[in-house]
Formats: sequence, C-alpha cells, structure tokens
Amino acid sequence: MKAPCDEIFIRSQSADAPCMPEARPWILAATILASSMAFIDGTVVNVAIPTLQTVFHATVVGAQWVVESYGLFLSSLILAGGALGDLFGRRRVFLIGVGIFAAASAACGLAPSILTLVVARCVQGIGAALLVPGSLAIISASFDDESRGKAIGTWSGFTAITTALGPVIGGWLIEHGSWRWAFFLNLPLAIAVLVISLRRVPESRGSKIQHVDWQGALAATLGLGGLVTGFLESAKLGWRNPLVWGSLAGGLACLIVFFAIERRAPSPMVPLELFKSRSFRGANLVTLFLYAAIGVFFFLFPMNLIQAQGYSTSAAGAAGVPMILLLFFLSRWSGGLIHRYGGKLPLVVGPLVVAVGFALFALMPAESGYWKTYFPAFLVLGLGMAITVAPLTTVVMSSVDQEHVGAASGINNAVARVAGVLAIAVFGILMVKAFGARLEQSLAKLPVAPNVVQEIRSREIEFVGLEPPQGLDPNAAAAIRRTITDAFLWGFRLVLFACAGLAVASALVARRLIDSPMEERGPNQ
Repeated sequence: MKAPCDEIFIRSQSADAPCMPEARPWILAATILASSMAFIDGTVVNVAIPTLQTVFHATVVGAQWVVESYGLFLSSLILAGGALGDLFGRRRVFLIGVGIFAAASAACGLAPSILTLVVARCVQGIGAALLVPGSLAIISASFDDESRGKAIGTWSGFTAITTALGPVIGGWLIEHGSWRWAFFLNLPLAIAVLVISLRRVPESRGSKIQHVDWQGALAATLGLGGLVTGFLESAKLGWRNPLVWGSLAGGLACLIVFFAIERRAPSPMVPLELFKSRSFRGANLVTLFLYAAIGVFFFLFPMNLIQAQGYSTSAAGAAGVPMILLLFFLSRWSGGLIHRYGGKLPLVVGPLVVAVGFALFALMPAESGYWKTYFPAFLVLGLGMAITVAPLTTVVMSSVDQEHVGAASGINNAVARVAGVLAIAVFGILMVKAFGARLEQSLAKLPVAPNVVQEIRSREIEFVGLEPPQGLDPNAAAAIRRTITDAFLWGFRLVLFACAGLAVASALVARRLIDSPMEERGPNQ
C-alpha cells in the first residue's frame, strides 16, 4: 500500500515555480511514472520472494533482507531526500534519484547471488528516497492553487492504478519469463521519466531549507539498520550472538543520538515540537501500528499463496487487487467521513474493521478457494483501510499549524514506511519460531528416521521453501511436505492474529489520543 499523507505534502507547499498550462500534462506524466516505479517495486518484490528463495536457495532471513534493505534506506532517508531537492534543485535531485533507481534496478535484475541482490536493493532504496519526495515537490512547485486539486486527483488516481496492477504485471513476468524482468520493468519507465523531465519539467528550489540534516539522516539510518540487523539475524544466529546483541545495542544507541540531534538541529528532519500535539502523537501511533500490520501481512501473504497454497505468481499478484480498487473507489466517500463525524470515530471504527479482516484471513479454511475465503477477507480489510486512511491524513494536517503541515505529512509518511520495515523484522522472528516449534512437534509423530528429522531441523531457516531430503520414499516425502506446509500455516495464523491485535491497538490509541471535534484546539493541546 502507498504510505499516507502524500496528497497533504503536495497541498502544503507553495507553487514557487508555476508552469505553463501546456507543460502540466508532461509534469504529471513524469511524476506519475516515477512514483509508480517506487510503488510497484515495493509490491512486486513480495510476489517474487518465493521464486528468489528457490533460485538462490535462500533462507527466510535472506528473503527478508531483499525486502528490508530497500525499505530501510527509503524510510530513513526520505525526509533528507526532500530537503536535498529544496536546497540543490528539485528537478536535479529528482533526476539523480531516477538515475540511481534505474541503475540499481538493472543491477538487481543481473544479480548473480542473494547478497548482490540485497546490496543493489540498498542502492535502489537510496534512489527512491530522492525520487519519491522529489516527484511530490515538483507537483507542489508547478501547480498553483487553482489547478493543484485536479493535479493531485490525477496523480492519486494513476498511482493507485499502477500500485494495483504492478503485482499483477510483475507476477505474470515472473511466471512466464523470469524474476529478473520484475526489475528490468523499471528501465523503460525510468528512461521515459528522464526524457520528459529534461525537456519539460522546470527547475525549482525551496526558500526555507538552508542545509540538510546529514547527522540526523546518518543516525536514523544506522539506528534502523542496527535494529533490523539484530532482529533478522537473531532467527539464524540466536540472541547470544555478538552480531545480534551488538547490532541491537548499537541501533538503540544511534536512535537515542538521533533524537538528541533533532532536538538541537537548526533545521531538523523531524521537528520534535510537533509531537507536543496529542492528536499528532496519536495519528502517528495509529500509523505505526496499522502499517506495521499491513507491512508484515503483505510480506508473508504471497509466500502463503505460492508456496503453501500452490497459486501461480500471476494469481498471487492479482489476489490483493480487490482491496486496492476498493480503496480507490471509496476514497471520495471516506474523505467525507471526517466532515460528518470528525477524525476520532473513523480512526476507531476503521482499525477495528481492519482487525476483523485479519481475523477472517486467519480463521477461514484456505482449501475453500479464493472467492470464498481471501476475496471477502480482502473486501473487509479494504473497507477498514478506506475508513481509516483519509481521516488519518486529515488529522495529521489539522493537528499542527499551517506552517508545519509539510513537515508533519513527511513525518507521518516516514513513520508508515518505518513501521513496515520494523514489523517484517520483529514479526519475522515470531513466524520463524512458531514454524520451527510446530515443525519439530509434527516431525516427532512421523515414522521417519532420526537422521532425516535431524537434517530437516538443521534447515528450518529455509522456511516454507524447505524440501525433504533426497532419496526418501514418495509417501514419506509427501508427508514431510504436508508437515512443512502445516507448520507454515500455523505460524502465519499466529502472525495474522498479532496483526489483528495491532489494528485493535490502533483503535485504542485513537480513542485515547485523537481529539473529538469539540476538543480540537490547535498544536499545543
């Protein structure tokens, strides 16, 4: 899913380089294509994970790193990327981001190993951190107040469609071609963006930014990187390993340093005074919990469909389309909820509906087929998110003064991305531990030799991609495969219930911290 508050960021900036009417379609085309590259890449890779595990014989930790490396650099550097555009030129930084993203996409498609792919994904995340805020800032600078609303609607509509179609197209390419084409797909898009931008997009700069908070950006990257490394590697190395506890301790220390830097920085990435607003704190906690649940769900769900249920990659990519389309078609309706009920009620009801959606995924028997299980669950999940997203972005905007709306929207956007990164790392531990415990329990009941059981246990980290040892009787091999699938589904259901718990926690936070319309008093409430 797209992170929230993109539209608010566009609305909050001034049109300091308004373009001629004939240039507007070209500017929208460039920014839509560029944003779509980043959005598509964040979803297509989840569908490609099972294939990557098979091709590279990767463990679940390796698969997590493929996703996490991109999200880590994007989430920690996206605020700095926006500041760079204001300081050195929005189009210039945007084009640099597109170029880096394209080169890294080519490197991903050519990667000969999982390690090379992870490194290329890191570079891709850096490029996305430059092009995503750059595309939003270019729209803000180029369209005046009269034309901005229509531009935002066009951008939102097209990026929603590409977000929905990206996994479908990527899944089809993976199934009928190669996983590498999921990354090569970015190259013609990037070339089109570069050509249009060089010819049609005007340059602009921001007047408020005097320097980039490099210290804060470095501390945030090291802090998140340390936590993610510690959590991910704990599944393979154990908590007592020096790399694990050293990464966690170093990550926590860097995050403490980050907040100290932000408190003293003249132009901080994250102005901490915004968190004096109770509603702003509440909105970001709602975002953290809810997008953590969404992030880990969309990481594990394609594995469930492809490796446990036997879906094709095309079908797995298309499975979530009903949810995205529901969000798109209900966007106008959900935007009116806050005018009728204020921000508090939708932010309580919406996450509770999301929790019901996760519970349906956990409770419905998968063997009943997509249309009787996953389809209705996606509709409920989409309805809950539709109720939540528009009121959430409005609460973020209304909880701070007008001068800080741009910073507030950027922070909330970054929180949504950080939530997904941390959730995959943390809940990945729960998934691996639950899978291992269930697998060992079930293996003890099978009539197989102890050495076979020992070999399977030694390879538990391969997760649902684990294959029985060679040379086994076909019946024994089939029984082991069923046991592996059962262990995965057991762990997946536990994670789904945890996701439902996070959604309920979002509702409780909203009830406690989000002010009702009669209580809204401004940024220092």
